[in-house]
Amino acid sequence: MKTQVICFANNKGGSGKSTTCANVGYGLTQLGKKVLLIDGDMQLNLSLSFFTDDEVLEYAQGTDNLYHAIRNQKDLKNYIIHTPYENLDMIPSSTLMSSIEYELFTKWQREFILKKCLSSIIESEAYDYILIDAPPTLGGWVMNILCASDKVIIPVEATPWGLFGLGNMFEFLEQVKQMSPDLEVMGTVVTKVDTRKNYFKQTFESLRDLEDIHVFETYIRVDSSVEWSQDNNMPIMAYRRSSRSAQEYMALTEEIVNRK
Repeated sequence: MKTQVICFANNKGGSGKSTTCANVGYGLTQLGKKVLLIDGDMQLNLSLSFFTDDEVLEYAQGTDNLYHAIRNQKDLKNYIIHTPYENLDMIPSSTLMSSIEYELFTKWQREFILKKCLSSIIESEAYDYILIDAPPTLGGWVMNILCASDKVIIPVEATPWGLFGLGNMFEFLEQVKQMSPDLEVMGTVVTKVDTRKNYFKQTFESLRDLEDIHVFETYIRVDSSVEWSQDNNMPIMAYRRSSRSAQEYMALTEEIVNRK
């Protein structure tokens, strides 16, 4: 199977991007897949899902991270670290990612730098999936991430503000498709669901009204177990496999694998 690159993106913060990316990544390993995670966000949340605060800061402040690789246009295979989990590797982020837009601005074919840096990993077919956590912006760096991806999944939180700015996201995706026409929107996944609240149904209805946009059947409910797992720097399935969230993320992972 050819390596599939999927990014998790939404220009609105707090949509559950990093949590979804981390848990789908872990879920894929439970299905026997080899996975590489790339933390593309200066907030380091994806890295913190697998490593302690001290370890993440050490990677972030050193030179073995995504920022230094992209800035110097290096082969990303030299920046891979192993997580504590089998078949799950990562390229950690850096707080310096906040200046990556400036770093990219003068570069030749700047929208494709990440794609170029990833090319040898993809060609090696060492991984079944590469999952990228994008920052909550719509700039040159997110364009890089999208141009390097085969598919994009958009987490949307089921709150009154959850759909805010989604139109901008889809407009941006149309711009990216002019440069990277094979990019597909795999679908939207509804997160932070409280089924007692009306806007849960409203979010689903609004998303299903969007033309040609798939909405994943599995949704992720609010669950304190997720916060506890994050506090322990673990994906929810490793922290508490019996929890509702663990089962929901596993169901979502299976949906993603089965969606062609």
